[in-house]
Amino acid sequence: MACKLLIIDTDCGIDDALAIIVALAAPGVKVLGITCCFGNTDVDNVCQNVVRVLSVCQQTQIPVFKGSAGPMVRSDTSCKDHFGTDGLGDVLQNSEIWKRQIQKEHAVHAMIRLVNENQGEVSLIALGPLTNLALAVNLDPTFPQKLKDLYIMGGNMEGKGNLTPTAEFNFRMDAESAYVVLEEYTCSTHIATWEFTCRNKLSWEFFDELVNQDTSAARFMKKITSKCWAFSREFSTNNNKDVLFGQGFVPYDAFAVAACVDSSVITESVQGAVRVEVQGALGRGMMVVDQANTLKKGHLAFVMKTCDLKKFSLMLKASLQLA
Repeated sequence: MACKLLIIDTDCGIDDALAIIVALAAPGVKVLGITCCFGNTDVDNVCQNVVRVLSVCQQTQIPVFKGSAGPMVRSDTSCKDHFGTDGLGDVLQNSEIWKRQIQKEHAVHAMIRLVNENQGEVSLIALGPLTNLALAVNLDPTFPQKLKDLYIMGGNMEGKGNLTPTAEFNFRMDAESAYVVLEEYTCSTHIATWEFTCRNKLSWEFFDELVNQDTSAARFMKKITSKCWAFSREFSTNNNKDVLFGQGFVPYDAFAVAACVDSSVITESVQGAVRVEVQGALGRGMMVVDQANTLKKGHLAFVMKTCDLKKFSLMLKASLQLA
């Protein structure tokens, strides 16, 4: 059976790290490359974080490409320290060694080249702001139709936000790029929204089981979550996410990767036209799901709704055992 080919575009924070490990451990999957974008932290930290993850998983042969350092059009937000200033909890030693492992080719050019070399076979997984993807379609308008499919962690479907009252972080960090991608990428598109991930949260007891496994990947995850307030039970009792959805462990980006490598993990999706609001003081960056298609769009996206949590949790545990 042919391998499933992946390109992962990431702003590598803690949840991205777990998602990348899921992809690396998945059977029948080959990661062609990892492209980096600003988001959870600056793009240099993102590159270093990806190299750290690949090193832990002994997969340093996978090429890493540096991409966008900021949004495509305008910057009215800054990188947040949700996962620490370095994106991985501020518990790891910095080293310049990672720079040797970053390819000279720009991430956007690499993305286009790798897809051209494998037309119709590549699944693109986007885990951060969509700047690299928007630039790719600007450079090559035929790029999206050469993809097999696209999986995105980002956006929202109920108007609930985490960076602003109405917008999810990845889309709000570069609203114009999110708009371009949802308009121009007409390949099969699957979106794990912020509300979807929060509604399919896992227990903190499961989190303890996950990171206390006796493997290098589990120890790595335990270390990078050890001082991060995003993984603090004390914090989780009072933050906005838990007010809206209740307490629990939410491995945001891992949902998109899991859906890509095993479609049976997602038990229900809604299909509809999607568009990103780029104007408005309150609505900028919000994704609108138009199930009635009053927008008259020819391309409809699959917006994830429910998940087989047992299968998903087993996948996460197995990933930290195998990686």
